Amino acid sequence: MGERPVLVSGNWKMHENHFEALKLIQELAALLRAKPAPQGVEVSLHPPFTSLRSVQTAVETDHLPVALGAQNCHFEERGAYTGEVSPEMLAKLNVAYVIAGHSERRQYFGESDEIVCMKLDAILKAGMVPILCVGESGEERAEGMALAKVAGQLEAALGRRKGEEIARVVVAYEPIWAIGTGVVATPDDAEEMCGTIRDELTRLGGAVAATARVQYGGSVTPENAADLLACANVDGALVGGASLDAAKFHAIVSAAG
Repeated sequence: MGERPVLVSGNWKMHENHFEALKLIQELAALLRAKPAPQGVEVSLHPPFTSLRSVQTAVETDHLPVALGAQNCHFEERGAYTGEVSPEMLAKLNVAYVIAGHSERRQYFGESDEIVCMKLDAILKAGMVPILCVGESGEERAEGMALAKVAGQLEAALGRRKGEEIARVVVAYEPIWAIGTGVVATPDDAEEMCGTIRDELTRLGGAVAATARVQYGGSVTPENAADLLACANVDGALVGGASLDAAKFHAIVSAAG
């Protein structure tokens, strides 16, 4: 980890109804009261849309030291978009962070770089912080295309932005081959790519853009978190499966200090 603030985010994906979400947040709250997150480490939780209000109420009522996050949003403020949720709706729930361009959204729901860019516009306009996901597939990595793929995603999402705006974005490097597979990038792999991302941010927006936080995401566990988070260019983690277990997620948060 460098000198930038650390962000550990729990992406619950399509898990936990609102009753289960309350149980999970209560378990995590108890652990954080007993052993708070290390100084300089921020925690965000990203439950499904149906659980956002329940988690928000629990967080605000009990003054829990976590930020509320969302997993996705539409790029329009309102309109005839059945089944979608707007950034404005999320902002009214005091959502602080919104994931944009997760590999599962790109793969299963056909989200293009253009759509991801529009979502970033909308999230920033609503006063929230986007967590921009970038990453390569196993095939792309095997073919030596990993760096080019990630650079292209960054260019598409951030290329026309000023450095100050880029600095507001959190970039999450998620090697697609490591998501939900149990395979994890080595610390050297994570550091190389996250360092490359920071170089690309500098190219796009200058020194101020290089202050943007860069997370690692891809089968992060309590066993590998400390080594990954010790990397100079890794400023946190985007945690999937392990975030559904309060004890495991708390251990990852503790490892970030």
